[in-house]
Amino acid sequence: MLNISLLEWFGYLASVLIVVSMLMDSIVKLRWFNLIGAALFSTYGFLISALPVGFLNLFIVLADAYYIIKMYKKTEYFRILEIRRENYYLLEFLKFHNKDIQKYFPKFEYVEGMNTISCLILRDMAVAGVFLAREYNEKTLFIGLDYVIPQYRDLKLGRYVLEENKDFFIKKGYNKLCTKSQSETHSRYLKKMGFVVETVNDEKHFVKYL
Repeated sequence: MLNISLLEWFGYLASVLIVVSMLMDSIVKLRWFNLIGAALFSTYGFLISALPVGFLNLFIVLADAYYIIKMYKKTEYFRILEIRRENYYLLEFLKFHNKDIQKYFPKFEYVEGMNTISCLILRDMAVAGVFLAREYNEKTLFIGLDYVIPQYRDLKLGRYVLEENKDFFIKKGYNKLCTKSQSETHSRYLKKMGFVVETVNDEKHFVKYL
């Protein structure tokens, strides 16, 4: 016979996951957490013979699965739009998102004229992120900011810029990218993008060879 206490904890876990999903900025993460929470809730409903709860959440699981598959199969438009350093939209973008930027890049401060490359990253023609970098040496580019707004943090932009468009940097004469991590989240992201830790001028940097 099933232990009712364990069942209650099972239901609480499902509830927590659904609540957490509602707090997600990323639509993809929201769908995944909601799907898992609904799957647990559906199982919980059937185990306690609450068929309406079981079937309702089973429907939510199917709906989430449908939209997740649709999102992953969707053909999206990406583009690196290089802009001038003093671009007014860039300045307003950085100002508007400054609080979120500081969470992941607490040492970031925009200095006009510092960057060799300034880009807006477009996703379906919406500005989804900003990429700022300056020349570290003749063949190396130092990334000062690689920021994506919350709703687009599914790694697609990072892969597009840093993996699929290596030629963008190579054509400008660079064969290596480097940066410093300013948070644990940023470190995990860099590792997923193929960066490795190396010592450069007696300092630890994340480096990616193109």
